[in-house]
Amino acid sequence: MTRPPIRIVLADDERLVRTALRAILSAEPDLEVVGEAATGAEAVSVVRDLGPDVVLMDVRMPETDGIRATEQILATLDEPPRIVVVTTFENDSYVYDALRAGAAGFLLKRAEADLLVQAVRLVVRSDSLLFPSAVRALAAEHARVYPAPPAWIARLTGRESEVLRLMAAGLTNAEIARRMEVGPATVKTHVAAVLAKTGTRDRTQAAIAAYEAGFMKTR
Repeated sequence: MTRPPIRIVLADDERLVRTALRAILSAEPDLEVVGEAATGAEAVSVVRDLGPDVVLMDVRMPETDGIRATEQILATLDEPPRIVVVTTFENDSYVYDALRAGAAGFLLKRAEADLLVQAVRLVVRSDSLLFPSAVRALAAEHARVYPAPPAWIARLTGRESEVLRLMAAGLTNAEIARRMEVGPATVKTHVAAVLAKTGTRDRTQAAIAAYEAGFMKTR
């Protein structure tokens, strides 16, 4: 049975950027661009109307920026799309703010076409981080200072702690299963427990929480 195409909304205030992204994505048989937005406020409205699977979101847009738009989409929809920030500068504090707001990952506007396509497919599959080394670098640069370790650290079992470290390093469920010598279903159960105990939405948010809390430096 053929899977339906991944439905995408493009949000960027530059028409040329949207046109280029549409041309790249529409060339793939499993991807479909269903809508566009030129402002953050318009992006929120378009996403609510069309219910896409993925949004490619520029962070710097008029009216409502990509960070606020991401927050609004994730807060108001029962089944929100995966949001990927598209940006010019990877070390931009706006990017990190968008990731903390709930974006699943980010892409550079200068990324190669095949990388763009791969990233869209990856976030839909959602069993790995999008560019884990970049997420790690951003978290290290923008980490908050905690007066004491967050309570969730003590609630993790040994296995869950190991899974979180491997998740934050960017490993997929299959890779974690091989590393820990357990079945994929067991890993999936541990991942769900980690997200629940850390109070995070997805792997990206869990990784950020782990790096910010200094968890990745402990054993």
